[in-house]
Amino acid sequence: MVTIPRLVVAAPSSGSGKTTVATGLMAALRARGLRVSPHKVGPDYIDPGYHALATGRPGRNLDPWLQGEERVVPLFLHGSAGCEVAVVEGVMGLFDGRGDTDFASTAHVARLLDAPVVLVVDAARQSRSVAAVVHGFATFDPGVRVGGVVLNRVGSDRHAELCRSALAGVGVPVLGAVRRDDAVFTPSRHLGLVPAAERRDEAVDAVERLAALVAGSCDLDALMRLARSAAPLDASAWDPLTAATGDDGRRMAGDGDGRAADDGGGRARRARPVVAVAGGAAFTFGYAEHVELLRAAGADVVTFDPLRDERLPPGTAALVIGGGFPEVYAAELAANTPLRTQVATFDGPIAAECAGLLYLCDELDGRRMCGRVPGRASMTSKLTLGYREAVALARTPLTRPGERVRGHEFHRTTVEYAAGPLFRHEGGADGYGDPGVTASYLHLHWAGTPGTAQRLVSSSRSPSVLR
Repeated sequence: MVTIPRLVVAAPSSGSGKTTVATGLMAALRARGLRVSPHKVGPDYIDPGYHALATGRPGRNLDPWLQGEERVVPLFLHGSAGCEVAVVEGVMGLFDGRGDTDFASTAHVARLLDAPVVLVVDAARQSRSVAAVVHGFATFDPGVRVGGVVLNRVGSDRHAELCRSALAGVGVPVLGAVRRDDAVFTPSRHLGLVPAAERRDEAVDAVERLAALVAGSCDLDALMRLARSAAPLDASAWDPLTAATGDDGRRMAGDGDGRAADDGGGRARRARPVVAVAGGAAFTFGYAEHVELLRAAGADVVTFDPLRDERLPPGTAALVIGGGFPEVYAAELAANTPLRTQVATFDGPIAAECAGLLYLCDELDGRRMCGRVPGRASMTSKLTLGYREAVALARTPLTRPGERVRGHEFHRTTVEYAAGPLFRHEGGADGYGDPGVTASYLHLHWAGTPGTAQRLVSSSRSPSVLR
């Protein structure tokens, strides 16, 4: 049994202020000297970046669809090891899940974690009606414990008092009343907030303002008492080494034992290949567990920036090019001809998703890219968003024909492929794959597909090839 105080910060709908309250709460508790573990429900990459600034620890996702619901608690315990409190920011409305179900919803994760929920309610333009909203959410699902309310966008002391009075008979305590503050602002663009990694100094300042706002508006002692009311969890923490070697019960078919180091019997340890992972402002999306899995699978992980670095890291044996905003930086990416040329001729395994797919295409919005994927990418006004259950159609560094994977799409671009597809799913077909490249719009969480990291590491070349 593991005891970790914890809270889930939820809301009736998107736009209510979950990120404001959750990030501010994380930072305010850290300012008190507590070790805070930050988590985000769902596949979001951007909010965890702000959570990381608030806590000084990697922001981690909890997603029953991508990871498997049996792994949510172990992954939570892995991320919160050594911490004194965990704050989990929800996604969308409390009960909004995949399709018309609550699977992978904030409520689903709260039930799995047996964690109390703090409901953030946008009180602007209402007073007594707040009580009806809270009553409905508190009683809708007996398996979800709404333990407190934070009123957001409160206009005045009188407004706050009217809301508190209305809520007195509901039985859910008000733990905070956050006033409207136009100075607390985080810029957005076509896929949501601008990532913290793209505006580091401004993001640090924003998080500090959020901490002050929440500390001055919420009862931190009451919130901690609520967090401590969570029962112990009867589970073991997720282990990257066990997952990387495929021993967590769902090893991917057709692979060997996957162990990259010596087995303790005195045999020589294999050389650790270098896996280069794209970073920088254009490629800010990534899950912390992916790097942990690659290292556990026997790789040395090195970050490179396609905007600035003209060569891949020395010894690069495999590439991982994740998500981000290459469309915003298309001109700069195109101008880095030396790196594009090297990626175009790189003959080790490449794993690319969404932004990485665009970078590997022949062109993006008319600008030359790497040309490893036969296709042209362009911006579009249409938002493609949703979970996908896909079937692989080709053998690539990460896939085998006929295998099923679970992923997530989130983009406003499109690709006209000249070959493929790699995956077929309920939304159509997508991606490109060959023996050296896995590229598609699907964001995968490798913790949910045991053996993925080991496949990439096992298929990589000798680390001495690139200098």
